[in-house]
This record gives sequence, C-alpha cells and structure tokens, in this order.
Amino acid sequence: MENSLLSSKLVFLLAIALVLFLNTELSFLTAEGASDSNSKVYIVYLGEREHDDPELVTASHHQMLESLLQSKEDAHNSMIYSYQHGFSGFAALLTSSQAKKISEHPEVIHVIPNRILKLKTTRTWDHLGLSPMPTSFSSSSSSKGLLHDTNMGSEAIIGVVDTGTVRGGAPRARIASYKVCWNVLGGICSVADMWKAFDDAIHDQVDVLSVSIGSHIPEDSEVDNVDFIAAFHAVAKGITVVVAAGNDGPGAQTICNAAPWLLNVAATTLDRSFPTKITLGNNQTFFAESLLTGPEISTGLAFLDDNVDVKGKTVLVFHKAHPSSIAGRGVAAVILAHNPDDRLSPYNSYIFTDYEIGTDILQYIRTTRSPTVRISAATTLTGQPATTKVAAFSSRGPNSVSPAILKPDMAAPGVTILAAVSSLDPYAYNGFGLLSGTSMSTPVVSGIIALLKSLHPNWSPAAMRSALVTTAWRTSPSGEPIFAEGSNKKLADSFDYGGGLVNPEKAAKPGLVYDMGINDYINYMCSAGYNDSSISRVLGKKTKCPIPEPSMLDINLPSITIPNLEKEVTLTRTVTNVGPIKSVYKAVIKPPLGITLTVNPTTLVFNSAAKRSLTFSVKAKTSHKVNSGYFFGSLTWTDGVHDVTIPVSVKTEITIKP
Repeated sequence: MENSLLSSKLVFLLAIALVLFLNTELSFLTAEGASDSNSKVYIVYLGEREHDDPELVTASHHQMLESLLQSKEDAHNSMIYSYQHGFSGFAALLTSSQAKKISEHPEVIHVIPNRILKLKTTRTWDHLGLSPMPTSFSSSSSSKGLLHDTNMGSEAIIGVVDTGTVRGGAPRARIASYKVCWNVLGGICSVADMWKAFDDAIHDQVDVLSVSIGSHIPEDSEVDNVDFIAAFHAVAKGITVVVAAGNDGPGAQTICNAAPWLLNVAATTLDRSFPTKITLGNNQTFFAESLLTGPEISTGLAFLDDNVDVKGKTVLVFHKAHPSSIAGRGVAAVILAHNPDDRLSPYNSYIFTDYEIGTDILQYIRTTRSPTVRISAATTLTGQPATTKVAAFSSRGPNSVSPAILKPDMAAPGVTILAAVSSLDPYAYNGFGLLSGTSMSTPVVSGIIALLKSLHPNWSPAAMRSALVTTAWRTSPSGEPIFAEGSNKKLADSFDYGGGLVNPEKAAKPGLVYDMGINDYINYMCSAGYNDSSISRVLGKKTKCPIPEPSMLDINLPSITIPNLEKEVTLTRTVTNVGPIKSVYKAVIKPPLGITLTVNPTTLVFNSAAKRSLTFSVKAKTSHKVNSGYFFGSLTWTDGVHDVTIPVSVKTEITIKP
C-alpha cells in the first residue's frame, strides 16, 4: 500500500465528510439536486458484494437510486458514499418517503438513518512490561521479548479511526488514518462516515482497526450500529476490530460496542501519579493531584460558596464546577474536592482531592480569620504506591443487548495518557495533550494486536482476542489487587475489566485459544433472532439457521456468562492448541459463590498436529433459592507453563410461577 494512496484517500475522506456533516447535521447547505428540504442522509445496506469489481458495485448503487428518483442527475447528486470494497451499500440524501420506498426493494436488507456517534475519549508501555528498556516487572529488552520478536510490528498495518497513544506499542507499524469526527459540539462522528472508513480500511488491507467511537446503549439497537454490520464485514475478512467500551461508567449495563466479533476495551489508570503538596497557613500538609507545572502558588484561601471576594485567591470547591462558573473571577487556583474519578483537568491551576481532605481544608477556612495556602508544583511518581484501578468513567457490563456475551473483553491504560491532539485544542502543547477515556485505552490494545499479527499472521481476530483475554493480569503488574473506582471503590470483576489488564508478553504464547469463525457468528445471529434471509444477504450466500436453534451460551468466547441460571445448564467450549504439539492441560475451577461448576473432561490431551482442537463441557448448577446478583469465578486450563484463564459470571434467576 503506497503512502500516496493513503494520503489521497484521507484527503477525500476529509473533504466529503465535511460536506456530509454540513449538509446533514447542521443544515448549513443543501445538496445540489435535493429539491426537498426535508432530505436527510440514509444508509442503504445491501449485504455482501455481488461483484468483485468496485466500479460495478458503485454502478449498481447508482442504478438503484436512479430507479427511485427517476433521474440520473438526481441520483448522482443524492449519492454521498458508495460502499464498494468490504460490503455493498451506499449513503444518500433521501426524504423519509423515499427511504421507506427503497427499503421495500428486494435487494435491500436495511435502511438506516444516519446518526451521530461520540468519541470515547509514555508510561503505558513500561507499565505493561512492553518497553525497549528493562522494567521492574519485565525482563524484556531490546534484545528479546515481543518487540524484538516482531521487529516492533514492522509488517503490520494499523487502521486508526480518528484518535492517536504518543509512544506506540508497535513503533514500526504502518498507520492508515481515517477522518470521521469533527471538533464541533464536543466532538461528533457520523455513521455514514464510519461505514466509509470501514469500507476503505478493508480495501487498504489493514491488519487491525482501532475504533475509539461508540453509540448509545440501549436506545441504539444493535442491528443499525456500525459495530454490528460494517465491523462484521471487516472481521469476516480477517481484520481485528478493537473498540472502546464507552465512558458512561461506573453504572452497570453502560457498555457499548457489544457485538461478539469485537474486541472491547475498558480503561484503567497507570502506576503513575502527580502528587501535589498543599500546605495551609497552620502548617497542615496534604497531598492532592494536579498538572500544576509551577511556580509555587502562595495566596489567600476561600470557599467558593461563601459570599466573599475570591480575586487573587485559591478557592475550594466541593463539586465538579465547570471552569466557566469560576472564569472572570480572577482566582489564582482551584482545589476541587470530588468523588473518585482519576481524571485530571487540563487546566493547569486545578488541584484534585477527595471529600475528606476537602472537609479538613474547609474546617481550616471557617476557623481562621485570614486563611492562606501554598501549593507546590506537581511531581511525577511512577511505580508504587500508585497502582492499577479501573477508571470510574469506564463503562461497565453486563451487556444489555446480549447478556450472555461478556463485555468488556479486557482493560488497558486510558487515564491521563499523553496523546496527539489537534493543534486547535486550547490545551495542546506542541501538538500533544493529556487525555483520558476508553478512546485512549483502545489504541493501546490495537498496538499489541499489531505485534501479535506480526508474530502469528494466520491467527483469526477471535484467536487474537482469546490470547489477550486468557493471559491478562487479574492483579496489577506489581501484584496488587485491581480495584474499580466508582461511588464506592471495590475489587474489580469481569464486568469492570473483562479478563483483566492486558499483558502483551504473555499473550504472545497463550498455549490455547478459544477460536471462532463465520459459523460461530452465524450461530450468534441465529440465537439472537435474526432470520435466514437477513443472514444470507449479509453473508452473500444462502444460509439456514441450525435446528434446534443454537444457544448463545455455546458461542465459543473466552468467557462464560450465564445471565439467568434457574437450576442447571450445560454449555460447551472448544480450545485450539497453539503451543507444543504434545501438551496435557488440567482444569482448575474457581466457581462463583453458590454455583457448582463441573467440567468434562477435566484433562485435555493434545498429542497430534492433526488434532489440535478439543471440546469440553461445563455444567453450572445453582444452590441459590432466591434471585441473586452476579457472582464471579474463573476456569483455568494449565499445563504447568501456560495458565489459560477465562472469567465466569453467573446470575441466578428463579422463574415466578402463577
């Protein structure tokens, strides 16, 4: 793939996406030929391509529009995008009546109104033990380890949809960037643009596609989400699609991008903090966090809610006050006491602490005639005592669309990440800034996938995910428990971080993988209620769902989630040996509270290159007599060298009989 091809494609995407955005979302312009002011952009999805020649695919799209609009010129002017590489479809300006009429065409699977999506928006690689220099947690160096074995990912192509981590995990990988989002109204992205990015990425033959964008759950149904349709075609062609979990945590069922063919990433903190010393006038000393670069601030101290003049003073605030509520009042700095969050403000003069310290400072203010404060510049601390936590904003499971499909799949650092940002960003410094969000954790995993693809070019996207999930850290790299931030801090479970914190070096040699292919995804669609006709059109070939209908519990994921166990249920999984040909694995079970797990067989014997896959069953039985919440455990297959661990989540649900 030539750089000039990528450059011209990117310029095209920039130009056409801007026109699309202005035409459809802000109504600043009206497309030539669209006589009805009520025209909006609709995506017409036609499934798998019927022609290998993209020009013939596009010609068929124009013919379909021409038959609808009764004019070749109107059809040409109405067309926004032709999806011609990875799948067949187009985006066009249509009235609601025209959209309804074209949806009745026998070749059309689905007509989707264009929607707006949101971005889910160093030290990272040292923290994960993936660095050219030795760390306290890893012996990898420039002469050995995953970076060395893969020549830093030099053969991989990473497709990035609109965001970028400052020190890449695969430093020599090639990047194909697709512009789909705009710095308007807080950052918005069009579904029609997203589909075109997927279509072009398939054409560009990327190895992994990093998508830090998501929809709203549950109001945006799965069938019209970019993850369900466009991403499916990418995965079906061997491209691993890595997506953001979302930034709507810490509440339950807030996870987005929940299709089973996606690799969904939650966000954690790093083992890095920015301690900032606060010294009150009575010599009481506290440590908060900030990005204050200096010099030391020495001022009077006031409580913002008191009716006092705060000009030139440091003010104490007990809520997430927007800077606009303080702007213009001439304050020197802000001490913000709030619930645990871990995100630091880009505002240099914001100092973050918790309610306990905030209360102590308030007590000092209200018992002192002329309170004062000194705030020292922040320092950077790496390693202990800072440790890994799931960020409060990171969206949580269980999956509300398909409760038996565990999401997120895993977690990666996504808090206060040094990242490339727009030069128009007021808080950018030489093109970089500190950002937080699952938009930041997503490209971390994409970089690791690029390395794994270089090492294992024939692995499927499902095998890639399995390798990462089954080898993930369930404690921090330093061995401490991983907590999940929220209104109450708790030990993290699989709805917070899936299999755990991604562990790149271990993922390179997982021992066993839970692999999946097209037939597994067909079984998922069948179990989710999609009919034979729709599935056949998506795949481009006649397909019938098996009888009896497949169970979603049997989808070969590297996890087990049972959302409604009443008495007992038996499910199956298949593992594929990617380690030594002659291997023996034994089952190690840590059942969820009140649940009995029985694995059959308890020993897996691999002794032939021709027989690398073995199937086992798991029977789950509950002893709970009432409806319960989810309880968590794990199932590990171990050969003494590899520990292949999957999370187990079970909820008892007793049927109410009339």
